[in-house]
Amino acid sequence: MKAGLGALTVRGRSFLAAGVAALASAFILGEQDLLRIAVLIVALPLLAALTVVRTRYRLGCGRRLEPARTPVGTETTVTLRLDNVTRLPTGLLLIEDQIPYALGGRPRFVLDRIEPLGTREISYRVRSDVRGRFRIGPLTVRIADPFGLVELVRSFSVTDDLIVTPEVVPLPHVRLSGEWTGGGESRTRSVAAAGDDDVAPREYRQGDDLRRVHWRSTARHGELMVRREEQQWQSRGALLLDTRRHAHRGEGPGSSFEVAVSAAASIGVHLSRESMGMRFVTDAGGVHLPDTQPGGALLDTLAVARASGNRDLSAGIAALRQGGGDGLIVAVLGQLGAEEARALARVRHGTITGVAVLLDVLTWSDRAGQHGSHEIAATVLRDAGWRVVELSAGVPLASVWAAAGGDGRVSSAPSGSPLAGGSPYTDLGSAR
Repeated sequence: MKAGLGALTVRGRSFLAAGVAALASAFILGEQDLLRIAVLIVALPLLAALTVVRTRYRLGCGRRLEPARTPVGTETTVTLRLDNVTRLPTGLLLIEDQIPYALGGRPRFVLDRIEPLGTREISYRVRSDVRGRFRIGPLTVRIADPFGLVELVRSFSVTDDLIVTPEVVPLPHVRLSGEWTGGGESRTRSVAAAGDDDVAPREYRQGDDLRRVHWRSTARHGELMVRREEQQWQSRGALLLDTRRHAHRGEGPGSSFEVAVSAAASIGVHLSRESMGMRFVTDAGGVHLPDTQPGGALLDTLAVARASGNRDLSAGIAALRQGGGDGLIVAVLGQLGAEEARALARVRHGTITGVAVLLDVLTWSDRAGQHGSHEIAATVLRDAGWRVVELSAGVPLASVWAAAGGDGRVSSAPSGSPLAGGSPYTDLGSAR
């Protein structure tokens, strides 16, 4: 009851004060009619407070996000479910869900009542034009009586995370050679196309499943032979993202850093769909990605990627060298100096395929500058056998991705239009 009195609104406090004053006047003046009115005025806010307090902890709440992971610029539907777990109807409910500013204004709803043991569902939409992990909730319910005399606030502790991933654009298929690696009994054996004659059997061992017996090899060798366990082969590679703050230009969603993150997401998802197992590396070193759906863990990681204060790529290059089984290295790079380009160029050796998506970051800057360092870095990487994909502001990655297949140099500069000040996300979206 004390909590209910503390939740009296201005109207409720005014009613109570007027009732007490009328009660005192009735006793002083001896007016029975005024006494009855005073009792009614005092009892009204007290009864409202009692009713609200009885329903304070009788509400259940649930929240559902559809989908819980969404690309930038798309909407997510948030559904709130309120359950009245008592046998009494609720009063007026004022509902407000807490959401970050980037997702829009806070949604507010009014429910007249929820019947005993009843349920109500409320939906609203949120959208973000910036990537990130956003916490939705907690839900706040203000329980009020029909007369507006009492308003009690109840906050639920449950929150949910909405992951807004970078924009992923479809990329055309290009031939990217890579080393096919695997494990198990048939590690050094070439995978055959088809047919029983291509099966590589071994001698029967105690405990082997008799259903694996290869009768043709048994007849040929004169002893019981079984098929080897099938080996799942997967092409392995590494994806490097340059997150150094000083290596990028521009601000907000149109900056070269955001375009680099979107490019890394698009390439990672593209290669995952082609059954490529990718390690993710930044200028700070290797990043652990849990085994989830193809590209899902990478997108979750890139959703919260932030620019770093590192001045060089030494940690990232060292992490690339540790992947001895990589057959493909894809590097999404910002501004690159000649020495950094040479250090990165030496990572590619033997049959490893190296693809460098090199952003001409000066095209994202309003300040005039020389493109010499960009051209030098591109030349150094090409001379070391890397396939260089040059990307400028306002140019879709899909339009220049063909260079990753070694089909020659593809210019990313749009003809007849200035490069600076372009909106990369608008153009990337038009590549669909």
